[in-house]
Amino acid sequence: MIGLKALTSLSMHNIAPIDPQFRTISSHIRNDDRYMPFFKDCIGAIDGTHVDARIAVENQVPYIGRHGSTTQNVMAVCDFNMCFTYVVPGWEGSAHDTRIYHRVVRDPQSKFPFPPEGKYYLVDAGYPLEKGLLKPYPETRYHLPDFARGNRPIEGRREIFNKAHSSLRSVIERSFGVWKKKWPILTKMPQFEFSKQCVVVVVTMSLHNFIRRHSSRADPEFDVCDGNESFVHPEAYELRPNNRRRTIDSNPNTTPSSFEGTGAAEMTKIRDTIADQLTEYHRYTP
Repeated sequence: MIGLKALTSLSMHNIAPIDPQFRTISSHIRNDDRYMPFFKDCIGAIDGTHVDARIAVENQVPYIGRHGSTTQNVMAVCDFNMCFTYVVPGWEGSAHDTRIYHRVVRDPQSKFPFPPEGKYYLVDAGYPLEKGLLKPYPETRYHLPDFARGNRPIEGRREIFNKAHSSLRSVIERSFGVWKKKWPILTKMPQFEFSKQCVVVVVTMSLHNFIRRHSSRADPEFDVCDGNESFVHPEAYELRPNNRRRTIDSNPNTTPSSFEGTGAAEMTKIRDTIADQLTEYHRYTP
Protein backbone atom coordinates (compact mmCIF):
# COMPACT_ATOMS: atom_id res chain seq x y z
CA MET A 1 0.00 0.00 0.00
CA ILE A 2 2.91 2.38 0.75
CA GLY A 3 4.32 1.72 -2.72
CA LEU A 4 0.95 2.44 -4.32
CA LYS A 5 0.69 5.75 -2.47
CA ALA A 6 4.18 6.72 -3.63
CA LEU A 7 3.31 5.91 -7.23
CA THR A 8 0.08 7.89 -6.92
CA SER A 9 2.06 10.91 -5.79
CA LEU A 10 4.48 10.43 -8.69
CA SER A 11 1.59 10.33 -11.15
CA MET A 12 0.82 13.99 -10.44
CA HIS A 13 4.08 14.81 -12.20
CA ASN A 14 4.09 12.04 -14.80
CA ILE A 15 0.54 12.49 -16.12
CA ALA A 16 0.90 16.03 -17.38
CA PRO A 17 1.95 17.81 -20.58
CA ILE A 18 5.69 18.16 -21.09
CA ASP A 19 5.03 21.71 -22.29
CA PRO A 20 2.05 23.01 -20.24
CA GLN A 21 1.83 26.15 -22.39
CA PHE A 22 1.79 24.13 -25.64
CA ARG A 23 4.25 26.52 -27.23
CA THR A 24 5.85 24.03 -29.61
CA ILE A 25 4.46 21.92 -32.43
CA SER A 26 4.77 18.19 -31.86
CA SER A 27 7.54 16.63 -33.94
CA HIS A 28 5.01 13.98 -34.99
CA ILE A 29 3.12 16.73 -36.82
CA ARG A 30 6.03 19.01 -37.69
CA ASN A 31 7.97 16.27 -39.50
CA ASP A 32 5.07 14.76 -41.45
CA ASP A 33 3.77 16.34 -44.65
CA ARG A 34 0.39 14.69 -44.12
CA TYR A 35 -0.24 16.85 -41.05
CA MET A 36 1.99 19.91 -41.38
CA PRO A 37 0.98 22.73 -41.61
CA PHE A 38 -2.66 21.63 -41.60
CA PHE A 39 -2.83 20.38 -37.99
CA LYS A 40 -0.05 22.57 -36.56
CA ASP A 41 -2.35 23.83 -33.80
CA CYS A 42 -3.37 20.37 -32.62
CA ILE A 43 -2.00 19.50 -29.17
CA GLY A 44 -3.31 15.98 -28.58
CA ALA A 45 -6.37 13.73 -28.52
CA ILE A 46 -9.15 12.96 -26.06
CA ASP A 47 -11.15 9.76 -25.73
CA GLY A 48 -12.71 7.42 -23.23
CA THR A 49 -11.92 3.78 -22.63
CA HIS A 50 -13.42 1.09 -20.42
CA VAL A 51 -11.58 -0.73 -17.65
CA ASP A 52 -12.89 -3.84 -15.91
CA ALA A 53 -14.56 -2.96 -12.60
CA ARG A 54 -15.56 -4.94 -9.53
CA ILE A 55 -18.74 -3.38 -8.17
CA ALA A 56 -20.95 -4.50 -5.28
CA VAL A 57 -24.12 -6.14 -6.59
CA GLU A 58 -26.41 -3.45 -5.18
CA ASN A 59 -24.44 -0.73 -7.02
CA GLN A 60 -23.81 -2.46 -10.34
CA VAL A 61 -26.55 -1.10 -12.59
CA PRO A 62 -24.93 2.26 -13.56
CA TYR A 63 -21.64 0.48 -14.30
CA ILE A 64 -23.16 -1.98 -16.75
CA GLY A 65 -22.86 -0.77 -20.33
CA ARG A 66 -24.05 -2.32 -23.58
CA HIS A 67 -21.18 -4.80 -23.35
CA GLY A 68 -23.02 -6.46 -20.46
CA SER A 69 -20.32 -6.35 -17.80
CA THR A 70 -19.36 -3.80 -15.16
CA THR A 71 -16.71 -1.28 -16.14
CA GLN A 72 -15.46 2.14 -15.24
CA ASN A 73 -15.31 4.67 -18.06
CA VAL A 74 -11.95 6.47 -18.05
CA MET A 75 -11.51 9.77 -19.88
CA ALA A 76 -7.94 10.46 -20.95
CA VAL A 77 -5.92 12.97 -22.93
CA CYS A 78 -2.73 11.97 -24.72
CA ASP A 79 0.02 13.72 -26.67
CA PHE A 80 1.57 12.51 -29.92
CA ASN A 81 4.34 10.68 -28.09
CA MET A 82 1.67 8.24 -26.82
CA CYS A 83 1.91 9.64 -23.28
CA PHE A 84 -1.14 10.41 -21.18
CA THR A 85 -1.34 14.05 -20.13
CA TYR A 86 -4.62 13.92 -18.18
CA VAL A 87 -6.90 11.24 -16.79
CA VAL A 88 -10.25 11.04 -15.01
CA PRO A 89 -11.04 7.51 -13.79
CA GLY A 90 -14.05 6.14 -11.96
CA TRP A 91 -17.02 7.06 -14.12
CA GLU A 92 -19.84 4.55 -14.55
CA GLY A 93 -19.55 2.26 -17.55
CA SER A 94 -22.87 3.57 -18.87
CA ALA A 95 -21.75 7.22 -18.74
CA HIS A 96 -21.53 8.96 -22.12
CA ASP A 97 -18.23 10.55 -23.16
CA THR A 98 -19.86 13.95 -23.65
CA ARG A 99 -21.32 13.92 -20.15
CA ILE A 100 -17.94 13.09 -18.62
CA TYR A 101 -16.13 15.72 -20.65
CA HIS A 102 -18.57 18.50 -19.76
CA ARG A 103 -18.53 17.62 -16.06
CA VAL A 104 -14.73 17.69 -16.08
CA VAL A 105 -14.22 20.98 -17.91
CA ARG A 106 -16.87 22.74 -15.85
CA ASP A 107 -15.24 21.71 -12.58
CA PRO A 108 -12.76 24.40 -11.47
CA GLN A 109 -10.96 21.76 -9.37
CA SER A 110 -10.39 19.37 -12.28
CA LYS A 111 -7.11 20.95 -13.47
CA PHE A 112 -8.01 20.07 -17.03
CA PRO A 113 -5.26 21.20 -19.47
CA PHE A 114 -7.33 23.61 -21.55
CA PRO A 115 -5.92 24.43 -24.99
CA PRO A 116 -4.56 27.96 -25.39
CA GLU A 117 -6.38 30.25 -27.81
CA GLY A 118 -6.31 28.79 -31.30
CA LYS A 119 -5.19 25.32 -30.17
CA TYR A 120 -7.36 22.22 -30.00
CA TYR A 121 -7.64 18.50 -29.26
CA LEU A 122 -8.86 15.88 -31.73
CA VAL A 123 -11.98 13.95 -30.69
CA ASP A 124 -14.28 11.43 -32.33
CA ALA A 125 -18.03 11.61 -32.94
CA GLY A 126 -18.83 10.92 -29.27
CA TYR A 127 -17.76 14.44 -28.30
CA PRO A 128 -19.24 17.86 -29.02
CA LEU A 129 -17.96 20.23 -31.66
CA GLU A 130 -16.99 23.17 -29.51
CA LYS A 131 -14.11 25.48 -28.77
CA GLY A 132 -10.91 23.48 -28.31
CA LEU A 133 -12.34 20.24 -29.75
CA LEU A 134 -12.03 19.30 -33.43
CA LYS A 135 -14.20 16.39 -34.51
CA PRO A 136 -14.67 14.76 -37.93
CA TYR A 137 -17.38 15.53 -40.45
CA PRO A 138 -20.54 13.56 -39.65
CA GLU A 139 -22.17 11.07 -42.02
CA THR A 140 -18.84 10.63 -43.80
CA ARG A 141 -16.36 7.76 -43.86
CA TYR A 142 -13.99 8.12 -40.94
CA HIS A 143 -12.14 5.12 -39.48
CA LEU A 144 -9.02 4.02 -41.35
CA PRO A 145 -10.29 0.44 -41.91
CA ASP A 146 -13.30 1.96 -43.68
CA PHE A 147 -10.94 3.57 -46.20
CA ALA A 148 -8.90 0.39 -46.57
CA ARG A 149 -11.88 -1.79 -47.45
CA GLY A 150 -12.83 -2.07 -51.11
CA ASN A 151 -11.53 -0.09 -54.05
CA ARG A 152 -13.55 3.09 -53.64
CA PRO A 153 -11.22 6.10 -53.78
CA ILE A 154 -11.41 8.97 -51.32
CA GLU A 155 -14.15 11.27 -52.51
CA GLY A 156 -14.38 14.96 -51.70
CA ARG A 157 -12.90 17.29 -49.14
CA ARG A 158 -14.83 15.80 -46.22
CA GLU A 159 -13.38 12.34 -46.73
CA ILE A 160 -9.90 13.79 -47.26
CA PHE A 161 -10.20 15.62 -43.94
CA ASN A 162 -11.71 12.67 -42.07
CA LYS A 163 -8.98 10.28 -43.17
CA ALA A 164 -6.23 12.67 -42.02
CA HIS A 165 -8.09 13.36 -38.77
CA SER A 166 -8.58 9.63 -38.11
CA SER A 167 -4.94 8.86 -38.83
CA LEU A 168 -3.71 11.55 -36.45
CA ARG A 169 -6.30 10.85 -33.73
CA SER A 170 -5.46 7.13 -33.74
CA VAL A 171 -2.58 7.96 -31.38
CA ILE A 172 -4.95 7.71 -28.42
CA GLU A 173 -6.23 4.29 -29.46
CA ARG A 174 -2.63 3.11 -29.84
CA SER A 175 -1.83 4.58 -26.42
CA PHE A 176 -4.76 2.76 -24.83
CA GLY A 177 -3.64 -0.43 -26.56
CA VAL A 178 -0.07 -0.26 -25.24
CA TRP A 179 -1.32 0.63 -21.76
CA LYS A 180 -3.76 -2.29 -21.54
CA LYS A 181 -1.30 -4.70 -23.17
CA LYS A 182 1.30 -3.90 -20.52
CA TRP A 183 -1.08 -4.22 -17.57
CA PRO A 184 -3.61 -7.09 -17.93
CA ILE A 185 -4.98 -6.08 -14.51
CA LEU A 186 -6.99 -3.45 -16.39
CA THR A 187 -9.09 -6.10 -18.12
CA LYS A 188 -9.19 -8.53 -15.18
CA MET A 189 -9.45 -6.32 -12.12
CA PRO A 190 -9.08 -7.99 -8.69
CA GLN A 191 -11.66 -7.55 -5.95
CA PHE A 192 -10.24 -4.25 -4.71
CA GLU A 193 -12.31 -1.46 -3.22
CA PHE A 194 -13.47 0.74 -6.07
CA SER A 195 -11.33 3.67 -4.95
CA LYS A 196 -8.29 1.42 -5.21
CA GLN A 197 -9.36 0.27 -8.67
CA CYS A 198 -9.29 3.93 -9.74
CA VAL A 199 -5.82 4.29 -8.25
CA VAL A 200 -4.68 1.29 -10.32
CA VAL A 201 -5.78 3.15 -13.46
CA VAL A 202 -3.81 6.27 -12.55
CA VAL A 203 -0.69 4.44 -11.37
CA THR A 204 -0.44 2.23 -14.46
CA MET A 205 -0.84 5.29 -16.70
CA SER A 206 1.94 6.98 -14.75
CA LEU A 207 4.21 3.97 -15.25
CA HIS A 208 3.26 3.89 -18.93
CA ASN A 209 4.47 7.49 -19.28
CA PHE A 210 7.65 6.86 -17.30
CA ILE A 211 8.60 3.95 -19.55
CA ARG A 212 7.90 5.96 -22.69
CA ARG A 213 9.79 9.05 -21.60
CA HIS A 214 12.76 7.19 -20.09
CA SER A 215 13.27 4.35 -22.54
CA SER A 216 16.73 2.82 -22.23
CA ARG A 217 16.03 -0.43 -24.07
CA ALA A 218 13.62 -1.96 -26.54
CA ASP A 219 10.00 -2.02 -25.43
CA PRO A 220 7.89 -4.54 -27.39
CA GLU A 221 4.52 -2.85 -26.84
CA PHE A 222 5.69 0.60 -27.89
CA ASP A 223 8.07 -0.67 -30.57
CA VAL A 224 5.40 -2.40 -32.62
CA CYS A 225 3.35 0.81 -32.68
CA ASP A 226 6.38 2.91 -33.58
CA GLY A 227 7.16 0.53 -36.43
CA ASN A 228 3.62 0.54 -37.81
CA GLU A 229 1.45 3.56 -37.07
CA SER A 230 -1.63 1.67 -38.23
CA PHE A 231 -1.17 -1.01 -35.59
CA VAL A 232 -3.37 -0.92 -32.50
CA HIS A 233 -3.07 -3.58 -29.83
CA PRO A 234 -6.44 -5.40 -29.73
CA GLU A 235 -6.63 -4.75 -25.98
CA ALA A 236 -7.50 -1.13 -26.81
CA TYR A 237 -10.97 -2.25 -27.90
CA GLU A 238 -11.68 -4.70 -25.11
CA LEU A 239 -14.72 -3.85 -23.00
CA ARG A 240 -15.89 -1.31 -25.59
CA PRO A 241 -19.61 -1.43 -26.43
CA ASN A 242 -20.21 -4.42 -28.72
CA ASN A 243 -16.44 -5.05 -28.46
CA ARG A 244 -15.77 -3.07 -31.61
CA ARG A 245 -14.68 0.33 -32.82
CA ARG A 246 -17.22 3.09 -32.64
CA THR A 247 -18.35 4.51 -35.94
CA ILE A 248 -19.57 7.95 -36.85
CA ASP A 249 -22.86 8.78 -35.10
CA SER A 250 -23.36 5.12 -34.11
CA ASN A 251 -23.80 5.70 -30.38
CA PRO A 252 -27.49 5.51 -29.43
CA ASN A 253 -26.80 7.73 -26.40
CA THR A 254 -25.66 10.53 -28.69
CA THR A 255 -28.03 13.44 -28.97
CA PRO A 256 -27.92 16.45 -31.33
CA SER A 257 -26.96 18.69 -28.41
CA SER A 258 -23.73 16.75 -28.01
CA PHE A 259 -22.57 17.78 -31.46
CA GLU A 260 -22.38 21.53 -30.97
CA GLY A 261 -21.34 23.69 -28.07
CA THR A 262 -19.85 27.09 -27.38
CA GLY A 263 -17.45 27.98 -30.16
CA ALA A 264 -18.88 25.45 -32.64
CA ALA A 265 -18.89 28.02 -35.44
CA GLU A 266 -15.20 28.75 -34.82
CA MET A 267 -14.27 25.06 -34.90
CA THR A 268 -16.40 24.51 -38.01
CA LYS A 269 -14.41 27.25 -39.73
CA ILE A 270 -11.12 25.65 -38.65
CA ARG A 271 -12.31 22.25 -39.90
CA ASP A 272 -13.40 23.69 -43.25
CA THR A 273 -10.14 25.59 -43.66
CA ILE A 274 -8.07 22.47 -43.00
CA ALA A 275 -10.27 20.45 -45.37
CA ASP A 276 -9.72 23.03 -48.14
CA GLN A 277 -5.96 23.10 -47.52
CA LEU A 278 -5.71 19.30 -47.55
CA THR A 279 -7.76 19.11 -50.74
CA GLU A 280 -5.49 21.63 -52.43
CA TYR A 281 -2.42 19.75 -51.22
CA HIS A 282 -3.70 16.42 -52.54
CA ARG A 283 -4.56 18.01 -55.87
CA TYR A 284 -0.91 18.78 -56.54
CA THR A 285 0.69 15.84 -54.72
CA PRO A 286 1.23 12.60 -56.67
